[in-house]
Amino acid sequence: MFTTGCSATAQHTPPGEVVLKVGDQKGNAKAVLTAAGLLNDFPYRIEWSTFASGPPLLEAASAGAIDLGGVGNTPPIFAAAANARIAAVGASQGQVEADAILVPENSPLRAVTDLKGKNIAVAKGGSAHGQVLLTLRANGLTTKDVTLNFLQPSDAYGAFTQGRVDAWAVWDPYTAQAQQEAKARVLTDGRGKSNGYGFQVAGRKALDDKGKNPAIKEYLVRYYKAQKWADTHREEWAKAWAAETGLKYEVALAAVNRNGDRVVKVDDTLIRSQQELADAFTEDKTLPGKVDFAKFVDTRFQGDLA
Repeated sequence: MFTTGCSATAQHTPPGEVVLKVGDQKGNAKAVLTAAGLLNDFPYRIEWSTFASGPPLLEAASAGAIDLGGVGNTPPIFAAAANARIAAVGASQGQVEADAILVPENSPLRAVTDLKGKNIAVAKGGSAHGQVLLTLRANGLTTKDVTLNFLQPSDAYGAFTQGRVDAWAVWDPYTAQAQQEAKARVLTDGRGKSNGYGFQVAGRKALDDKGKNPAIKEYLVRYYKAQKWADTHREEWAKAWAAETGLKYEVALAAVNRNGDRVVKVDDTLIRSQQELADAFTEDKTLPGKVDFAKFVDTRFQGDLA
C-alpha cells in the first residue's frame, strides 16, 4: 500500500502558484461545493474539467492532465488493471438503491434470470458495470450470458427510451429521471451486491508534488463537508442540483432523498471489498489479470478526513 511521502524526483510547486486541477462530472463536486458555500474562500485556484464518467476522468489523472476527481467503485479497478498512475485518497459510502438495472414499464422481464440473451446498456468500467457483473453472478449468470452495450448515460437514455436495448444499468440521477420521465421499472437494485463506495482519486504526479499536497488536503476536507451539508439540506441541494444540471426539481429531489454519502476510511475493510469486486472481474475474464487494489490507495490524508 502506498501511504506517505514523495518520490526522489518530486516536483515542488511554490504555494502562491498552486493551481488545483479537478476532474468532475456534471452536477457533482463543483455543484455541491458551490451550493454549500465552500468554494467562496478556497485558498487555491481551481481549474475544473468535466467528464462523462469515471474511466476517462481517471485516464486524465493518470496522465497528469488533472490532479484529482471523484468516481464510483469500479473505475479505479479498471484503472489499476491498466497500471494507471493513480491512487484513491478519500472514500465515502452511499445508499445503493439507486444503483439499478432498469427495464421499460411494459417489459416482460420480471427476474434477473430473464436477462439471459438480452441487451443491457451500461457505461464500460463505470460503477454500473460492477453492478451488472455482481447481479448476474448472484443469479447464476455471467456477462457472457448477456450482450453488454457500452454506452455513456446520455446515449444509453436514448437507446433505452427508443427500445434499442432491453435493460439499462445506471445510477442516480439517471435512475430517478428514467423512472419519472420514461416510466422505467426497477428490475433489481444494488442492495446485497454493490458496496456503495465512491472515491476521490488523485494522480501520482500530483501526489508527488509537495506544493500541491496542501491544496489536495484542503479540497478533500471541504468536499466531504459539502457531502454532509447536502445530506442535511436535501431540498436546498435538490434545487441547486436541478439548476446546475437542467434536471426537473422533482427528479433531483427523488435522487437526493434516495441517497446520502458518509465519509469512510480507506482501510482494510474497504480494500478487501474492492479486491473482491476486482477478482470478480478477473474471474469473468473482463480484466486480463489479477488486480492488487491495495497498491492503488494512499492514506496520507486519512487523519484530516476522520
